[in-house]
Amino acid sequence: MILVLNSGSSSLKFQLFSMDTLQSLASGIIEQIGEKSSHTRLQFTDSDGKSQEITHTQPIPEHKAAIATMSELLKQNNLLVHLDKLSGIGHRVVHGGEAFHHSVLIDKHVMEGISDLSPLAPLHNPANLAGIEVAMAQAPNTPQVAVFDTAFHQTIPVHSFLYALPFTLYEKEKVRRYGFHGTSHSYVAKAAARFLGRPFTSLKTITLHLGNGASAAAIHNGSCQDTSMGMTPLEGLVMGTRSGDLDPAILFYLARETGMTLNELDELLNKKSGLKGICGDNDMRTITERIKQGDKQAALALEIFCYRLKKYIGSYLAVLGGADCIVFTGGIGEHSSLVRQKSCAGLKDLGIVLDPEKNELRSGEARAIHLQQSKVQVLVIPTNEELEIAAQTLKLISSTSTS
Repeated sequence: MILVLNSGSSSLKFQLFSMDTLQSLASGIIEQIGEKSSHTRLQFTDSDGKSQEITHTQPIPEHKAAIATMSELLKQNNLLVHLDKLSGIGHRVVHGGEAFHHSVLIDKHVMEGISDLSPLAPLHNPANLAGIEVAMAQAPNTPQVAVFDTAFHQTIPVHSFLYALPFTLYEKEKVRRYGFHGTSHSYVAKAAARFLGRPFTSLKTITLHLGNGASAAAIHNGSCQDTSMGMTPLEGLVMGTRSGDLDPAILFYLARETGMTLNELDELLNKKSGLKGICGDNDMRTITERIKQGDKQAALALEIFCYRLKKYIGSYLAVLGGADCIVFTGGIGEHSSLVRQKSCAGLKDLGIVLDPEKNELRSGEARAIHLQQSKVQVLVIPTNEELEIAAQTLKLISSTSTS
C-alpha cells in the first residue's frame, strides 16, 4: 500500500492507496493540531462495501501525535497494521525551488534541501518537513518520496520565469517565478490527454486550477511553458483572499500614506484581498447565492474574478499559439458553471464556444462542455492531487527497486 501525507502547519491530510490498482482505500484529515481540541475524520469502505466515516475530537499537540492518531485509526479499522508495512509513503512538499525538478526519494540531503528552501515558503515547507521527519522516524525501513508543487513548472523557459529586475537578484536571492499547484496541473493535463485519446506530449493545453487559491498553466507537448503564480502563490489570478496581479507601487503608496507596515501589507494582500476584499466573502458558492438575490457587490467580485481569468486564457493562447483544450478544475472550476460561462464568454473568435446545456450539467466525472463547432475543446476534470502523488511515489520506488 501507498500512503500519501500532506502536512500543514496545523493539519494533516492523509490517503491510503492500493499499490496494485492505486484505488483509494481510506482518507482522512486531522485539523487544529496544537490547539485545545483537534478534529479528526477518517473515511473508508468496510469489508461489506459500506462507506464509513469516523470522527472524534481530542487534543493533538503536534505532528508526531497526529501521525500516531492516524496510524491507530487505520489499525483499529483493519486498514494498516503499521507504517513499516507500507510499500511507500509520498509527501506533498510545497516548494522545491531550483533544487528539485522532479519527485525524489527522501534522504538526509533531501531533507536539508527542503529546510534550506523554507525562506521561499515559510508557512509550508517547515510543516511539510515536520511530517516527513515524524514519518521517517516511525517507518525508517519504508521508502519515502517528496513530491513538489513547483516541480512541474521547472520546464518554464528563462524568459518566462525571470522578472525584469537586476539579474543579481536572481543569481544571489533566487528571485524568479516558481509557480504552484503543479501536482494538480500535471494530473488534469494528463487526464485531459487520456479523455481525448491523444498522447500527452502532443497537446497544447491550458489548465485552470480554481479554488480558494487559483492558478493557470500553459502546457505545450507535456511541458509547462508558463504559469500565473510567481515566486509566491500571491501573483496571478484573483483568489479567495489573495489579490493576484497588481501595481507594486500600490504598496509604496499605502506605506507612505497610511503608515502600514510590511506585515500589515502582507496580511492585506494575502488574507484580506481577492474576492473577500471586494465583497466580504471568499466562498464562490456564497457569492453566487448573493448574486441571485441581486447583490451588486457580489456581482462585481465575480466580474473581476472572471475578467482576470479571461485575460489569462487569452494570453496563454498567445503563448501556445492556440490550444487544443482548456481544462477547468478545482472546487470552483469543477462546480461553478457561472464562472466557466463568464470566463469563456465572447471568445468565439478565439475558437472557444461553450455548450450552455453541457456546462450546466453536474457530474463528478471528466466531461466536455463545448459545442461541436468549438475549435478548442473545453473540459471539466476533477483534480486528484493525492492520486498523482501516489502514482509518482509508486513509479519512483518501483524504478529504484528494479535498478
